[in-house]
Amino acid sequence: MAVHYLEFERPIAELEAKIEELSKLSESASAGAFDAEIEALRTRAQGMRREAYAKLDAWQKTQVARHPDRPHFIDYCQALIEEFVELRGDRTFGDDQAIMGGLGRFRGRPVVVIGNEKGRDTVTRVKHNFGYARPEGYRKAVRLMQLAERFSLPVVSFVDTAGAYPGVASEERGVAEAIARSTEMCLMAGVPNIALITGEGGSGGAIALAAANRVLILEHAIYSVIAPEGANSILWRGARTGADAAKAMKITAQDLLGMNIVDRIIPEPAGGAHSDIPAVMQAVGDALEAELKGLEGFSPDELRKRRAERFYAIGRTGLQ
Repeated sequence: MAVHYLEFERPIAELEAKIEELSKLSESASAGAFDAEIEALRTRAQGMRREAYAKLDAWQKTQVARHPDRPHFIDYCQALIEEFVELRGDRTFGDDQAIMGGLGRFRGRPVVVIGNEKGRDTVTRVKHNFGYARPEGYRKAVRLMQLAERFSLPVVSFVDTAGAYPGVASEERGVAEAIARSTEMCLMAGVPNIALITGEGGSGGAIALAAANRVLILEHAIYSVIAPEGANSILWRGARTGADAAKAMKITAQDLLGMNIVDRIIPEPAGGAHSDIPAVMQAVGDALEAELKGLEGFSPDELRKRRAERFYAIGRTGLQ
């Protein structure tokens, strides 16, 4: 599988190209002829990757959050959810595969899982509409959350979308109302509700699944009211860049934790979540298990109250 390198990873890409070239030469040379050189280059490449990912700026984190090899909802389901049964359709219009969900078991615990799916190649990206959900996707999410409440099952949501689909058909079918209903259901559900921002958390399309008791975020994911490029276009009429907007908007996990918009950052391996998917799945699973245990024993009214207090507290400065 081809490796996708980001712009800031170019020096690492050049070094790893040399490693590959030496590895091919070693196949035709005597055994172990280039082993020392290859090992030294690999150590150097690993060090460069660790150094680069330890000091990413907001725009570089945006690029990592959008990386095409980053794990998606389907990957999290396969790794973390046993006996997953997908439930489709909103029982009003149709089925939107940009939002998927269903029933399953997380480490033995029955749960309802919901998430954005972007697709991996041309065929699946078209099938999942690149993660841009239509109204029926949010209405399906509401149906799943209602099902969770009926059977007292916790809800776990995996958020990764640039936003809701803004096309004419989406507007005709009431996308704003559907987002509002999904957000309302998140806030009012009488069951534990945990959301994880895995890549992009964009606009109302994201918060419709993320108005939860606990909001977690991967280390190099982003969460914003609009994409940096959109902010640049609206605020500065395109006079600046998406990188400038990303910095000004405070969209990184670290910024968000400081403002109490998210509750926990889940570390990623050096190189991003796509560089060591098993390690990421283990870290995500452990974090979700801890958060679910922390919400055990609360009544529906207590869960709603704690959720409301969490969101009311955002933006408060302590001034009367």
